[in-house]
Amino acid sequence: MPDTLSPDLMAEDRQAAPDGDALDSLALALIPALADSLALDGGAGLKRREIAARARMLVVDHLASEQIDLNRLEQRDLVTNLVNRYLATEESGVASDPREVPAAVTAEPVASPSPSIEAEPPPSEALASEALSSEPGPFLEAESEHAASIAALVDFDASHYQCGDTGRSPIDEAKSRVQPVLLERIDVAAATAMPRAELAHQVTEIVSEILFEEHLRLNLAEQRDLVTRLINDMLGLGPLEPLLADESVTDIMVNGPNQVYVERKGKLELTDIRFRDNQHVMNIATRIVTKIGRRIDESSPLVDARLEDGSRVNIIIPPLAIDGASISIRKFSKKGITLDVMANQGNISPAMATVLKVASRSRLNILISGGTGSGKTTLLNALSQLIDHGERIVTIEDAAELQLQQPHVVRLETRTANLEGDGEITMRDLVKNSLRMRPDRIILGEVRGHEAVDMLQAMNTGHEGSMCTVHANRPREALTRLENMIGMAGINLPSKAVRTQITAAIDLIVQISRMRDGMRRVTSVTEVTGMEDDVIVTQELFNYEFEGEDSAGKLQGSFKSGGLRPHFTQKAEYFGLDKALLGAV
Repeated sequence: MPDTLSPDLMAEDRQAAPDGDALDSLALALIPALADSLALDGGAGLKRREIAARARMLVVDHLASEQIDLNRLEQRDLVTNLVNRYLATEESGVASDPREVPAAVTAEPVASPSPSIEAEPPPSEALASEALSSEPGPFLEAESEHAASIAALVDFDASHYQCGDTGRSPIDEAKSRVQPVLLERIDVAAATAMPRAELAHQVTEIVSEILFEEHLRLNLAEQRDLVTRLINDMLGLGPLEPLLADESVTDIMVNGPNQVYVERKGKLELTDIRFRDNQHVMNIATRIVTKIGRRIDESSPLVDARLEDGSRVNIIIPPLAIDGASISIRKFSKKGITLDVMANQGNISPAMATVLKVASRSRLNILISGGTGSGKTTLLNALSQLIDHGERIVTIEDAAELQLQQPHVVRLETRTANLEGDGEITMRDLVKNSLRMRPDRIILGEVRGHEAVDMLQAMNTGHEGSMCTVHANRPREALTRLENMIGMAGINLPSKAVRTQITAAIDLIVQISRMRDGMRRVTSVTEVTGMEDDVIVTQELFNYEFEGEDSAGKLQGSFKSGGLRPHFTQKAEYFGLDKALLGAV
């Protein structure tokens, strides 16, 4: 018997699983035979371990004699069902003969696996396989000599499990008691290096031993949930793993150990997720940042990071965060958002989508403006999909999250200083370096400081078609922010010279907003046309006009065209796109 559970075998087991009624009927039919068998051994004084072992032998013999084909998982469930029914009959005291099963005695149906572990082999299946294997796992320091019988013993009725006055669920209570013992019995370093499926396979057996030793009664579904939580603490982000797996969640906000909010459809919701204490939150924060070579401690109490899937993370800890460590996660979108998808969703109008496609293909320098969480990065990703695959693109970000699909992309990411305060690489350093990398386009995740100077210089020196984002509420404010950031760089230039530089660099400003109904909408597409005296001249090609809201609270409005001929029509003509552009406006 192999020590590891084959994924193919697990898939086969799942497909072959009968319905619960068939196993219930079979268990009922075997209760009299089990009662007779146990009576020979003085059934009243037997422990559950011995009852389970006898039930197992009875099930194997019966299946062989009746030529009933059940896989290992089904056999295990049948043994569990049989033992539970027999013990329920004994405890009820209704009938002196265990073979007289009261009508009220029913076995708990086998629960389906928890959604949080669908991507990995369910621990119950690993438990079934491990129960039939005699070889111990490689990293366990203490193995049970009775793993086979324990597999049938741990499926207790959850109604018999008492949590005391803690108010916590049975799984929370069991986790607090099982986890310290589990960590004593395993080599944590070896465990964290194992694949998740293999770790689940190994942890399930030792957890079942601990449950038995601690007299904790959990049913199948609760055992799966317990093992999932333990492995999430060891390999993943602990209590946050279910939220990361939920595709309807776009943002996760941890405000200390007892308050976790999520954003769904643009609205904030308080969840029932809790951490054990402040140290538990700190452990998760440390795990996030160490994976990308950063640190979080009192000397560096705030950090930008990312998860392995590209989700953006911001962490700030005490003493700056008074109520405990705060973790903000902007989840990586698994489905690609294009301008056409945005038009279908009502984020932009079809005419807007056409103009933005033409602008991107015509190599306009585009500035995307908006507030926090308004969808700037999503829009930037959508615009970048129109870039020709023959162009060399350099992306520069604090924490890499752009999802460019082109084959020739160089991704650069900033670096924080080390413990001695040396080695910091800023956005401005990367922008300067990117100019020596022969880029066709430079894409800056966000302009927020001195790097604005170098970005504008890049746009003015042959790197057309570059894009960046900035935090601002209106297109005119976005231009003002750029001007202020140039001033922050310590460059002493008259305001007219700075504005001339901005006018020459920026062609189009796209303003996006998250509105109060949760929908992100492009509220303005504004073109920079030139200078008049000391004032930057712009013209609005499109805007969104609010008209009211419906009974469901969704805002009603329309995207209006300014009816103006775009200033970049001549450039679009150079790329053969002028007819499409004029047709859209």
